[in-house]
Parts: sequence; structure tokens; C-alpha cells
Amino acid sequence: MSFRSLALLSLCVLLTACNKINQENYSKIHAGMNKAEVEQLLGTATDCSGALGMSSCTWGNNEAFISVQYAGDKVVVYSGQGLK
Repeated sequence: MSFRSLALLSLCVLLTACNKINQENYSKIHAGMNKAEVEQLLGTATDCSGALGMSSCTWGNNEAFISVQYAGDKVVVYSGQGLK
């Protein structure tokens, strides 16, 4: 195997291992967690919006994502799709 092929393979493995949008992290989310705990687990959200003390944040893309809804600073509802 050439050095270039080995380097490319290593990069792919590292990128896959660094993806925080996965089933393992999704299973760690629970109602009552605060926003900082979720961000520590998943990183910075891809998109957030909210009003009147309610907010919704999403991590990921159209193929695989985790969505979390907050009341104040606490998780009330969460969902995921396409997680591995």
C-alpha cells in the first residue's frame, strides 16, 4: 500500500471517529439535561432557533441528525434520524 493510500485511509478513519452525531451520543441525551451538557456531548449546533423561552437546536445534516428542543435551558424533547 502506498503512503498516499495509507494517509487517505487514516484520514477517513479519523473523520468517522470524530463524528459526534451518532447513536452512542444520542443515547446519552435525556430530558432535564441542560444546554451546556448537550453541547459538551455533541459540540456546537448546526442550527438553533427559538422564542419565548423555548428553543430548538439541530446537529448534523439531512442524512443524519439529532434535534433537541429546550424549555428554558432544559431538554424536553429530542429525536434523531440516520444515526449509526
